[in-house]
Amino acid sequence: MAEASWPSEDEVNDMRNLVSSMAGRDPGEVRIVASPYRICPLGAHIDHQGGAVSAMTINRGILLGFIPADDAKVVLRSGQFEGEVHFSVSDVQHPVHSSKKDVNHTTDSPNRKEEDSQWGKFARGAVFALQKMGHSLDRGITGYICGSEGLDCAGLSSSAAAGVAYLLAFESANNLTMSEVENIELDRLIENEYLGLRNGILDQSAILLSSHGCLTYMNCKTKEHELVRPFKLQKDHQSDLQKSYKILLAFSGLRKALTSNPGYNRRVAECQEAARVLLKASGMDKVEPLLGNVEFKAYEMHKDKLDADLAKRAEHFFSENMRVKKGLEAWTSGNLEEFGRLISASGLSSIKNYECGCEPLIQLYEILVNTPGVYGARFSGAGFRGCCIALVSADVADEAAALVRAEYAKAQPELAATIHPDAAVLICEPADSARLISSLL
Repeated sequence: MAEASWPSEDEVNDMRNLVSSMAGRDPGEVRIVASPYRICPLGAHIDHQGGAVSAMTINRGILLGFIPADDAKVVLRSGQFEGEVHFSVSDVQHPVHSSKKDVNHTTDSPNRKEEDSQWGKFARGAVFALQKMGHSLDRGITGYICGSEGLDCAGLSSSAAAGVAYLLAFESANNLTMSEVENIELDRLIENEYLGLRNGILDQSAILLSSHGCLTYMNCKTKEHELVRPFKLQKDHQSDLQKSYKILLAFSGLRKALTSNPGYNRRVAECQEAARVLLKASGMDKVEPLLGNVEFKAYEMHKDKLDADLAKRAEHFFSENMRVKKGLEAWTSGNLEEFGRLISASGLSSIKNYECGCEPLIQLYEILVNTPGVYGARFSGAGFRGCCIALVSADVADEAAALVRAEYAKAQPELAATIHPDAAVLICEPADSARLISSLL
């Protein structure tokens, strides 16, 4: 198998044997969903405003092994969390956030016991989404889910990967055929309506649309998407360019569930308020208040009407939108140096204008951008916990990873001590989209 191939043959066979033992069925009956994690080189924090984004999947992610049940029962176990999840696909599912006063005001990070009791919510959310779209489910699943070790709260969109995995499993068990675009909408329902997270469609789009060696581009306003292949790869899929970079994942040691952090939903509300002010000043106050609905000329003309915080959010949106467009040009031409410079500029704008991140993450970002061989770096995910991602020259990836690990341990010894040395900085490669593996490798 190629180095970047994920999952490996051993991982697939181990999963088949595990689910076979759990269900008391033949290993050949086990179906497996591979749902990769994603990185977003450019397009930070603008998908929920109808902006343009870029993404690619990596060769790490979630595996869900399952056997369709003979009835509506769902039985699940997890490689990360304790206990079993039991429910029926015939039960009507209700949003989990509806019982909370306001997810924006939940500030405490859930402890491990609380996470253990909640890990089944993504499976229930998948059933909720399918029910909401009018699909009747008759068959449940007996399944086992596990994510790549240590990456479940890293800012690589493990929540969307889990949601997509369960959607593909329940669809397979019930002989439902969905397009990638339909599943993007279904996973949006899981995150927005079932979990109460006010994010956009970047994560699930990347997970469902990506292709190895390509940059996935999406206009989140029109939902148009494109797989952008570097120019040098148009005729030669094994060109030097594809082999010239690796992806670094550098971990901060910070772990907090995104739906428990007040910063994320608050920033979304601030972007919408900025859009409301700009649209009203433009005589378009009836238009949905999203910054993606504000023309750049209108922004330039009326941005002085925004207060300081709203001005920063709008500046991030419009500058990041431009960085995505410039980044596509750099990627297409194979200019990794320029592409990396734009990634680092995105990271800086996330700190200065979007005002996410905290001291450990900012230190990690600064260490990465100053590491020889790194083309560019920024926070991964929302930037309120987790890791930073970087594109690095393949020739010096090992040396760069070792340097980042050592420098971060000096800057944040207590947090660094909580991370296993072998997992503090991972070297990854691009991967393919989520898919069902129904036959033995």
